[in-house]
Amino acid sequence: MKRRDFLKTTAPFATLPVLLNGLPIHALGSPDTMNVLSKAFVNTDHVMVLIQMNGGNDGLNTVIPTDQYSNLSKARSNVMIPLAKALVMDGVDGTSLHPAMTGMRNLFNDEKLSIVQSVGYPNPNFSHFRSTDIWHTASDSDEALHSGWVGRYLSHEFPNYPMGFPNSDMPDPLVLQIGSVVSTVCQGVSVNMGMAISDPSAYYQLVTGNYTPSPKTNAGKELDYIRQVAGQSNEYGQAVKTAGEKGNNKSTKYPTAGENSLADQLKIVAQLISGGLKTRIYVVNINGFDTHASQVSATGGTETGNHANLLSNLSNAIDAFQDDIELLGLKDRVLGMTYSEFGRRIMSNFSLGTDHGAAAPMFLFGTSVKPGILGDNPTIADTVAVNDNVPMQYDFRSVYASVLKDWFCLENTEVDSVMLKTHQTLPLLKDTCNTNSSTRNELRKSGDAYVMNYPNPFSHSTTIRFESTGGHILLQVFNPQGQIIDTLVDSEVPVGEHSVAFTANNLAPGTYFYRYQNGEIQQTKPMILVN
Repeated sequence: MKRRDFLKTTAPFATLPVLLNGLPIHALGSPDTMNVLSKAFVNTDHVMVLIQMNGGNDGLNTVIPTDQYSNLSKARSNVMIPLAKALVMDGVDGTSLHPAMTGMRNLFNDEKLSIVQSVGYPNPNFSHFRSTDIWHTASDSDEALHSGWVGRYLSHEFPNYPMGFPNSDMPDPLVLQIGSVVSTVCQGVSVNMGMAISDPSAYYQLVTGNYTPSPKTNAGKELDYIRQVAGQSNEYGQAVKTAGEKGNNKSTKYPTAGENSLADQLKIVAQLISGGLKTRIYVVNINGFDTHASQVSATGGTETGNHANLLSNLSNAIDAFQDDIELLGLKDRVLGMTYSEFGRRIMSNFSLGTDHGAAAPMFLFGTSVKPGILGDNPTIADTVAVNDNVPMQYDFRSVYASVLKDWFCLENTEVDSVMLKTHQTLPLLKDTCNTNSSTRNELRKSGDAYVMNYPNPFSHSTTIRFESTGGHILLQVFNPQGQIIDTLVDSEVPVGEHSVAFTANNLAPGTYFYRYQNGEIQQTKPMILVN
């Protein structure tokens, strides 16, 4: 039996016997154990905190397109946030935040928050499990990958892991997950470097190393390997414990322990970073965003209820964590990012809720983000069908690629290797890797027209005109459910103005969307097919 096959049939992760503030900490390392080539990793002290919003967040009630308020109110009158109560952001017209998100609104006004509009992927899947898997592995919707994008990044940086780890260069876990669920996002290409410690005897064996001798078989060799990794996990557990004892928190904004689980997790993250842990990535989560029913209160107003409570906890936790990071003198080292497996549909249901949808906003926070809103508000039609979705503007994998390139300082070819294909990057971060960012700074605003079609509405065909700044152009047509209808351009296109015809063969009348992508410039626009 091969090691790869043996380990895939054993425990998929390790739970360290370490508690901080009452929460368990799970240590995972990039497990590309089959790759024993040596390389120098990028020496960076940058830290990323991933916040998973489990369940599928309703983006339209989170980042509210108030310039579309009339049509949006028709589609979701029973859950729509009152316009007068939506939080206005400095320098922004036509877009507001949910009234429960005061902390994040303040971060936005202080230029420490970036909002990426309508993030998703082509041909979306509306299963929680499958869509989460897509987000974690960065796969296409029709392919299955067994490694997570974070796991592949860490495998690239530390290809010998776990052999020879911990060491002087990396004495600490590569990634820590706070809480009880180990995420696929950190799965390496061959095996997750973890073992579940589920009972006292297993724990004391791990601590003392007093194992029953392994059988003299191939399976026995694999068991020795498992025990080696377990011992290594215990060493990491001691490193985490030491950092927790050395670290501290300075912010007074954290809620009382136990009142906000996300805040409790982020408080530990800040404590460990301040304690000197060299861990690059932390994963935390907040549950409850599957709001099919009772998303809003039936009696207290649509600005109250389950979704409001969730967004309040998210906002307060992020605000307290950012305050803590700054008071601890760590502000330039830490980047935070939220994600959810999908958004919700435009139209609400009759249970004061919203059903599984497609694209939704992402948030990045910290002093290194380029503050503001990337992208345009989704266009809401006058008449919305029950299955209509928010059209995707940005592919989530472009966000990941941007973080790898501009936060963890990988070269373009390295980013492509980790992401398994090329995904064009976005202007999300300041010049944190000391690279020339003049091209980004000169980009026109998202409201400028790089692409348009005429006629619109159209009865059979329309011409889509687009501008190329040079390089690769991707121009695709989607239906309201987010499925690709046609790929019109997917090639290198010289600088200048160009056009391509779209013919609506056998398509039903309705609203369709075309998405244009040229490097960091990406736009999505509606077009209407009539009889």
